[in-house]
Amino acid sequence: MVSILRPGSYLIASIHTALNDSELMRFQRDLIDQVGRHRARGVIIDVAAVDVLDSFASLTLRTIVRTAALRGATIVIVGINPEVAFAMVQLGMRMESVHTAMDLDEGLLQLDALTAPAYARRGTDRTSSAPRSGLTLFQDRLRRVYLRTGWAQTSSPVTESANPPGSAALVRS
Repeated sequence: MVSILRPGSYLIASIHTALNDSELMRFQRDLIDQVGRHRARGVIIDVAAVDVLDSFASLTLRTIVRTAALRGATIVIVGINPEVAFAMVQLGMRMESVHTAMDLDEGLLQLDALTAPAYARRGTDRTSSAPRSGLTLFQDRLRRVYLRTGWAQTSSPVTESANPPGSAALVRS
């Protein structure tokens, strides 16, 4: 079973159970179709629930990555279990051209960095050529992830007392 969500200009595909070969092919067709239909700039494929990733599944993921790139989307695969990663290395399965991350949050940050406009990747501000600090770029990306996932900056008497003056606490909205 696979679910595909569309938050903004990204797609998030979560594989909930091990898929057989025909299900993998259907997933590949459906995902690439949705990349084009929704004009997705990026895709997260979450494989955290997958216990086994055989050579056909690995080949299918690489094919999805290459096909999505031809359609203008960047893919980050998240949640590869340690046992699966170890087995892939032992079996010589190569995923060198595939972007990976530990979890969904890290994957979204990486996707933001990979799909950012050229001025952001260079570390410059859109309105000036002055370099922005790495911390400022990280804070901007983190803020976008919080806003995209339903977190918002709020201030209340309870949170203000726990935080220094002038700062706002991040709480689930």
